[in-house]
Amino acid sequence: MEITDLLTLVPHFGASDLHLHADGAPTFRLHGQIVPVPDAPPLTRDDARRLIYDVLTEDQRKRFETNLNLDLAVSLQGVGRFRLNVFVDRNGPAAAFRWIPETIRSLAELGMPDVLRTFARFEDGLVLITGPTGSGKSTTMAAMVDLINTEFQKRILTIEDPVEFVHRRRSSTVSQREIGAHARSFADALRAALREDPDVIMVGELRDLESISLAVTAAETGHLVLGTLHTPGAPQAVDRMVDVFPRSQQAQIRAELADSLRGVAWQILLPQVLGGGRIPAVEVLVGTPSVSNLIRENKTFQMHSVMETGSQYGMRTMDQVLTDLVTKGWISSEVALRYMRNPELRPEAGAAFATRPAPQMQRPDGVGGG
Repeated sequence: MEITDLLTLVPHFGASDLHLHADGAPTFRLHGQIVPVPDAPPLTRDDARRLIYDVLTEDQRKRFETNLNLDLAVSLQGVGRFRLNVFVDRNGPAAAFRWIPETIRSLAELGMPDVLRTFARFEDGLVLITGPTGSGKSTTMAAMVDLINTEFQKRILTIEDPVEFVHRRRSSTVSQREIGAHARSFADALRAALREDPDVIMVGELRDLESISLAVTAAETGHLVLGTLHTPGAPQAVDRMVDVFPRSQQAQIRAELADSLRGVAWQILLPQVLGGGRIPAVEVLVGTPSVSNLIRENKTFQMHSVMETGSQYGMRTMDQVLTDLVTKGWISSEVALRYMRNPELRPEAGAAFATRPAPQMQRPDGVGGG
């Protein structure tokens, strides 16, 4: 079996990832679960090395052997791109391939709330997409960049590690920079971006104090900045950005975030009741004047109350989203109760879900994350 054969099977089976490791058969991540690749034999250490090295250049092989870890992207014509991490475990070389489709799906096709289109149309400010690894953050960001690229004549700059979705020129111009290949770090690339005349800056991940500080500065100076974080909730994204700064600087960064934050979307992917696959559940925080005041006054713990009553602005809590998805028959009550944030609501919600008849409806086309 060749590596191209295995990679071609990923979209064929509807999987999101391919995992290779010695002393075991290749596996897929399919609808969030790990399953063996059909008819694939276990790999020896030499098998795993051969399959992985087949997609690496000579320079990439040397870097991997030196650092024992490597991030990159590879393309397979007619299949798409794959984000690849190569590493070493106790059995030898191993790798995780994440499939990136060639076609960028729209926010509507992904089942995202309408307010995310509003976020993409802002002239300036900071927009954050948060969630765990594998929740479709990159797919959502790509859809937002594609909307801007289609509707506006702007200069878009993306900073990624590695470059995932490839954006072709439409109404806008798009420059895509990859950490390692085109810049040493996110902070270096962001610092240079301020001199590269962008209208929109998309940052693959806001990782540290310097990159977060530069992103906020860019948002304050007339750029629209789209970035991702790993946080378990929309309000927690604000806390995360503030907490990376020394205590002496936190009041200043709260004031800057209060002025620049346009919105936060926290997304997770949940198993669907009908048709298999997964559906996104998206909590939304919008940077209204009341939210800005809470940020400035360090009262983020009150944001959930504002979100619960802010539906006219597009805001919604995860508990509200989960209840809505159960009502529509798209996820089970068991799944919803597992992810509900407010423990006090779980018994009440569970009783309501149990007595509600299951709607007879088909799942919406194109719903899902990345």
